[in-house]
Amino acid sequence: PGPDRGALSLPGPESERFRANVEVAADFAQSLDCTALNALYGNRLDGIDPAAQDALALENLTLAARAAHRIGATLLIEALNAPESPRYPLVSAPKAVEVVDAVNAATGLDNARFLMDLYHLARNGEDLAAVIDRYTPLTGHVQIADSPGRGAPGTGTLPLEDLLGRLRTNGYDGWVGLEYTPGDRPSAEAFAWLPRPQRTATAS
Repeated sequence: PGPDRGALSLPGPESERFRANVEVAADFAQSLDCTALNALYGNRLDGIDPAAQDALALENLTLAARAAHRIGATLLIEALNAPESPRYPLVSAPKAVEVVDAVNAATGLDNARFLMDLYHLARNGEDLAAVIDRYTPLTGHVQIADSPGRGAPGTGTLPLEDLLGRLRTNGYDGWVGLEYTPGDRPSAEAFAWLPRPQRTATAS
């Protein structure tokens, strides 16, 4: 396993390992019918020029976008939150979208997209409604957890049902990943927060 915040901007063995395996990873994703690949940027390193890290990340993201395009997949760029990831440079929606635009400009493939994680953006203090209104057209995947606490919807203060509705109004029709800590509730209650008509799994 590599660094927990990604290897794309890390010079040396981590970046070399990524480059050596990016096509293998794409083939594996294709075998699973996976059509969206999350590429974490990597933390800032002491003693390394941030501009050099950014240039390396763009090179690696370009390779990743081309590998993703070969299998018909989207490359996702995610913003994390500064309190939990203080050395991660992409800690706002505009910064992540800036990288999305740079990758698309470098490849000409237009298959890089923003991964909109509402929990991370909330922890950064961003205006979630404004982010949704501005960046939904560039969004390739959405992830949710309530904030604070990163628990299931309803355990914090985020109006997640309203925010998901706003995403739909803005034209988002993709998947929503549930990236929250479920706590100790029984499995049968794990999705009690989700309106029944929106539960697509059925018992046979």
